[in-house]
Amino acid sequence: MTSMPDAADASPISPLRRGKGPTWLVVALACAGQFLVVLDVSVVNVALPSMRTDLGLSGPGLQWVVNAYAIAFAGFMLLGGRAADLYGRKRMFLVGLAVFTLASLAGGLAQEGWQLLAARAAQGLGAAVLAPSTLTLLTAAVPEGAARARAVATWTAVGAGGGAAGGLVGGLLVEGISWRWVLLINVPVGAVVLAVALRGLPESRAGDGRRLDLPGAVLVTAGLATVAYGIVRTEAAGWTSGEALVPLLAGIALIGAFVAVEARARAPLMPLGLFRVRSVSSANAGMLIAGSATFCMWFFMTLYAQNVLGYSPLEAGLAQAPSSLAVVIGSKAAPRVMRTLGARWVAVLGVLLAAAGFAWQSTMTADGGYVGAILLPGLLMMLGAGLASTPLASLATSGTAPGEAGLVSGLVNTSRTMGGSLGLAVMSTLAATRTADAGAASGADSTATSTATSTAASMAGEAAALTEGYALVFRVSAGVLVVGAMVMALWLPGTANARRPTPTPPDVPPPRVPDRSPSPRSAPGGSPPPTPPRGRP
Repeated sequence: MTSMPDAADASPISPLRRGKGPTWLVVALACAGQFLVVLDVSVVNVALPSMRTDLGLSGPGLQWVVNAYAIAFAGFMLLGGRAADLYGRKRMFLVGLAVFTLASLAGGLAQEGWQLLAARAAQGLGAAVLAPSTLTLLTAAVPEGAARARAVATWTAVGAGGGAAGGLVGGLLVEGISWRWVLLINVPVGAVVLAVALRGLPESRAGDGRRLDLPGAVLVTAGLATVAYGIVRTEAAGWTSGEALVPLLAGIALIGAFVAVEARARAPLMPLGLFRVRSVSSANAGMLIAGSATFCMWFFMTLYAQNVLGYSPLEAGLAQAPSSLAVVIGSKAAPRVMRTLGARWVAVLGVLLAAAGFAWQSTMTADGGYVGAILLPGLLMMLGAGLASTPLASLATSGTAPGEAGLVSGLVNTSRTMGGSLGLAVMSTLAATRTADAGAASGADSTATSTATSTAASMAGEAAALTEGYALVFRVSAGVLVVGAMVMALWLPGTANARRPTPTPPDVPPPRVPDRSPSPRSAPGGSPPPTPPRGRP
């Protein structure tokens, strides 16, 4: 991989670049930032039981430990991507990492449940500013072609590995030290990355004088968060209750208002015309669908291992370590397979492999063995997820103007994370409802048992009820992935689109194109006709 000017430099809109770090260092720092961001989505999963005991969190409160981060992350990421384009990719990388690191410190020191949830939301805000800059810095440093495909594959593999390694890292920290260290570990790591990035990253931006679209950012964040809250309320109140319907309808209305505002804004947070680029719209739709299923995998696999099979946090993390390796292998193998099958069919193949793994996992039982209940289906799920992620990320970032690089990077992460957050809310509701129904039936069946056996029967019934809820999640997720594969097969382009030209700023008149048509004084070849000799005719 060779160094090249920042993508913003190719834009006619006031490019800025300071310094020039080695390409390998830019890629390494971008991957480090992405690893931290994705790791914190899943690292808390194995710590949830300890958090509940220490801080007195309720069941919905535990879910919000995950969702507070994910919703803030997804809701503000478009704003973070646009800020990177306007104010500098390096600057936003540093600001986002600093906020993320300080919020991690606050979360690790939390003494009340609300303090932890607030810190998780602040972490998500920092991650939303940081994450778009990671992909933009990487694509700016590496030219399009095979080198960039390998770099994007590395970025995808590291990000996927961060999500996959969360269980193992969290298990080691919870069992070896304390649940607080799943957050505090970010502080020294973040400080080191900040120090290196301050000196090693180049600065660039597409400084066209536009301002951030704050109304759009507030509307889209409030809309997505309100919809997610409404879905969470369905677990306790049901889908037809006012407690769930009011926030669901309010969230949809806010998202509609966001679309209306963006259609009229001079400098929109999300230019709606961007979705006319087929590769951008189709790949982001694929990420949204796939993320809604794969994001839930780590959450429910951890709960199954600990709550049903009786694994300790460390054992649960170690049990999922092979899946962590599988997602990295799939991401790194994708560019080679793409050269043969093309990006579209590699994405479809990966999603179908993941669907097969989810279907296998849905056959879990309360007394399942490690190989058949965790190892093999986990390998299949994550190998497919890794194989699909790289072509989707490559397609989603192709065909766009240099000045939109940060925005498109933010959209990639928004689609994946918001799909996962909404998917987790829906799947948690399905699992809780199915578990409650199965538990009620089990309780009715055990009323005739003797007192001596009632405790054992109750524990077995609880494990079986939990298993039925988790199994339903994996069955539904398998169906979602099959639908996603069909959508990708029909909609994804076979190859990346040509880059969309950078739009002319609205206050600058379009350049005049000189008239090149032949004039009476010009010969067809473009040279003037010969001058006739002077004299009498």
